[in-house]
Amino acid sequence: MIDNISWLAIYPEITLLVMACVIALVDLGVKSARRTGTYVLTMLTLLVVAVMQGMYASSGNTFYGWGNMVVSDAMGNWLKCFATIAVMITMVYGRPYAAERDMLRGGEFFTLSMLSLLGMFIMISGNNFLVLYLGLELLTLSSYALVALRRDHEGSVEAAMKYFVLGAMASGFLLYGISMLYGATGSLDIGQVFKAIYSGEIKHQVLVFGLVFVVAGLAFKLGAVPFHMWVPDVYQGAPTAITALIGGAPKLAAFAMTIRLLVDGLLPLAIDWQQMLMVLAVCSLLVGNLAGLQQTNLKRMLAYSTISQMGFVLLGLMSGVVGGKVDPALAENAYSSAMFYMITYVLTALASFGVILLLAREGFESEEIADLAGLNQRSPLYAGVMAICLFSMAGIPPLVGFYAKLSVLQALVASGSSLYIGLAVFAVIMSLIGAFYYLRVVKVMYFDAPITATSVSAPLDVRVVLTINGALVLLLGVLPGGLMALCADAIVRALAS
Repeated sequence: MIDNISWLAIYPEITLLVMACVIALVDLGVKSARRTGTYVLTMLTLLVVAVMQGMYASSGNTFYGWGNMVVSDAMGNWLKCFATIAVMITMVYGRPYAAERDMLRGGEFFTLSMLSLLGMFIMISGNNFLVLYLGLELLTLSSYALVALRRDHEGSVEAAMKYFVLGAMASGFLLYGISMLYGATGSLDIGQVFKAIYSGEIKHQVLVFGLVFVVAGLAFKLGAVPFHMWVPDVYQGAPTAITALIGGAPKLAAFAMTIRLLVDGLLPLAIDWQQMLMVLAVCSLLVGNLAGLQQTNLKRMLAYSTISQMGFVLLGLMSGVVGGKVDPALAENAYSSAMFYMITYVLTALASFGVILLLAREGFESEEIADLAGLNQRSPLYAGVMAICLFSMAGIPPLVGFYAKLSVLQALVASGSSLYIGLAVFAVIMSLIGAFYYLRVVKVMYFDAPITATSVSAPLDVRVVLTINGALVLLLGVLPGGLMALCADAIVRALAS
């Protein structure tokens, strides 16, 4: 029998699914080339869903539904709220770009974006292996279609094919790992899996074998080395509006899925998955920053930036347990730092892609670093927003990227482990190397001669959202306490449940 709690746990998901279907039907009667009616209805739906998630998260309640397959807790609800806001921001930035490139002939851009968001919701709320996998597949299948949405563009179709092939392989890894864990523990329920492993009655070798494949699947979604092959090609080949969508909200879902699987379900195996995350983090920081130095394409550079940033997130995730012993205070500090880092990175990435989308509307893609030459002389506001984002990604104070990096480094040092302290030093060195390619773009914007003398124009909604987005990157760096406290409270409640 399905109780009221089960329905309460998925009201936002039901709302999103029903409205995605309604919007797909309503769009059939929309004649506007810019799909104004579809756009307004989509934004109103996302606003309602974000408010619902915010109310759920603010209540601080944790409850399970559908036979423990779904969990509604503060961490998940906040991440779903932020993911919804990220998709809304992407819609605002991407709609003019998509309209000019004939990507709005139908309502697929809006409907598929909503379905991908639904997949993220399921990934974030899943408390069962198969539910998590279904959410992942809904997200990835929608993403494949979105990348190929510009059907007449060779680069987009090629990127979609690469994404599809590599994504299918990663999904196979994850599913195989889940099947191994199911075979060993006899359950798909994350809580039951935890109890079975904690009992110590299962052969360690079998568990580790399944764990390797699960971590590989998660690493693909995060874009960590050596499962990063898709990131530069898809970021560069996909239409920029879709790149902004892929590079934003899905990272929050991947983070939540990692917490659900590794922390909630496989914490007794922490000493094993920590070593894997450590290798992934070191390789991501090394490859991301060194390869980023060589890039002349702005979207490709941001792809390698993403890879290096995910290295920091993985450092935060691996520092919650030391020597196989769980210290609640240390775990809270580490996982909340990683959550804070992921949220603030998504915020920064959205603003940087917003500027690229803004410039691309002038009739060319604005994908090369050289295309930003003299941007300050043409539009000081947009150059300032881009500079704030780049400085933040480089970790320069007083921007939020600096505090995010500092919080992760502090979590590593607080562990007291000499290995973790060494990793913190390595991460700082890699950040210094990576700062070069961020500062190079700032130099081009402020000191190179502009390619064209025309000023940059944008619709009012894009200007307002982009300005607020850039201001938040600065404001959260100066006053990070509120968001950090929110992340810490969410993680405490998630761990307690």
